[in-house]
Amino acid sequence: MLLAFAASLGWLKELFGPQPVRGRRWMWVGVVVVLVINVSALLSVNFDDAGAALIACWLFTGLFIGLAEELLTRGFVVNLMRKAGRGEIAVALVSAGLFAAMHAGNFFASDQDLPTTAAQVVYTFFFGILMYLALRLTGSLIWPILLHASTDPAVFLFSEHPTTGNPLIILASLSTHLVVLTGAVLLIVFIVSERRRTRRPAGIDMAAGLDR
Repeated sequence: MLLAFAASLGWLKELFGPQPVRGRRWMWVGVVVVLVINVSALLSVNFDDAGAALIACWLFTGLFIGLAEELLTRGFVVNLMRKAGRGEIAVALVSAGLFAAMHAGNFFASDQDLPTTAAQVVYTFFFGILMYLALRLTGSLIWPILLHASTDPAVFLFSEHPTTGNPLIILASLSTHLVVLTGAVLLIVFIVSERRRTRRPAGIDMAAGLDR
């Protein structure tokens, strides 16, 4: 439905085409942290216990989750706010904030308690910040979609079917804390970097490219 709506507006090229705002090399930190967590989680899954059918189902579902949530928050929201002339700090905060608010509904739609939901909202906010940085870094919505698509299956399969005796379990178990910590630190760096970028003359910023 989101893809059809974007097509009806003629936005598919804008959403999936090259992004107009460049990234910085330090943004790789967020992408690498998420990738390391996901790989560690997948390598810590007891595949025999989970079964091929469940694994395939979750990988397929994860792709749709990544597509839908990133298209809405890092696609529509980012595009609309940029069209409205909003600064990138506001774009990042609102897209991550909406992404987090979407998960607050789990308190009403499931048996999830309030503390768990609150922790999930905090986690998803900073995960949203990392996905925004991935969008800026790669210059394409495709990569946050794929990065997100690998996260949900990895986290779910690890939490439900963990293996034993694998040292990577420690890293996978700390995934929430690592995402929140990385997201918080990089958000501060991002705000400082963006304020410096917007103070520069346009020509200087274009020449800087990915050097920061």
